[in-house]
Amino acid sequence: MKALRLNQHGDPGVLVIEDLPSPLASAGEAVVRVLAASINPSDVKNVEGRMSQTTLPRTPGRDYSGVVTDGPAEWLGEEVWGSGGDVGFTRDGTHAEELVVPVASLHRKPANLSHEEASAIGVNFITAWCAVVEAAQLQAGESIVIIGVGGVGGAAAQIAKRIGAKVIGVARGANAPGPYVDAMVDSKAPGFIDEIRSLTDGGAAVVFDTVGGSMFETAVHMLGLRGRLVEISATDRREVTFNLADFYHNESRLSGVDTLKRDLIAAGAMLEALRAGFEDGSYKAPVIAQTFALEDAQAAYRAVAAGTKGRVVLTPSK
Repeated sequence: MKALRLNQHGDPGVLVIEDLPSPLASAGEAVVRVLAASINPSDVKNVEGRMSQTTLPRTPGRDYSGVVTDGPAEWLGEEVWGSGGDVGFTRDGTHAEELVVPVASLHRKPANLSHEEASAIGVNFITAWCAVVEAAQLQAGESIVIIGVGGVGGAAAQIAKRIGAKVIGVARGANAPGPYVDAMVDSKAPGFIDEIRSLTDGGAAVVFDTVGGSMFETAVHMLGLRGRLVEISATDRREVTFNLADFYHNESRLSGVDTLKRDLIAAGAMLEALRAGFEDGSYKAPVIAQTFALEDAQAAYRAVAAGTKGRVVLTPSK
């Protein structure tokens, strides 16, 4: 089989295609023919050497969709999707024609999604699920403020809306609210925190900060009584400050989420929980901006590094 290989860290030019032996499934494993595999910003960071857990040589890639070709008889020929915080870092990843995964991580992809669409769900929606459902435990009727309604934030808005929450988005500029957002607030407008507190009847039950860093102190002030703040990033600052007395008097809670701690099995369970939402139309797959053959992976990685809007997908076995 052909696989994208990372033998040394650097820019996407260090990536090479190698011919490797086709894998065989051992006990508790399955082999998947990878029909589509998206490229995430974390995959680009992995190539650059910014993921300390990665061991080389390695095939990168976290998200995939494909067909089971070896393993338990009941799975042969099944169309499956998956993702994981271990795959592509400490075990060979999805940017290859074939992939070995634990049988326990196998889950059938939504029938109404193409392989390209299914491969683009993983990291964004799993991160959103960890934040909104697991960490924040958002409930119907509550309000959630999402700072940065991009890939992860957009997925969080969909999950929150399906739960039955009121969704407020925060972004730079006066953006129109999307179909899953009840109102958008311009973070550059004077008094925008007062606007958020008005929209949420005194403060949000949940604030999901996808930006982190310089937005942290602002996010704390958006919380209502017993509000929950979830952080997933530290974009421009790792060290932040806040008034601890105000924080505990408000009985606020702070949670961090790192999806790299969810392996293929844990991430697969979340995709299974998400599947019904895609099948009933509550969730929409992200826009696929570009697809590339495996042989053009360097160009695909460069597109992601350049900030291409929409998802970039490899089609290794097509």
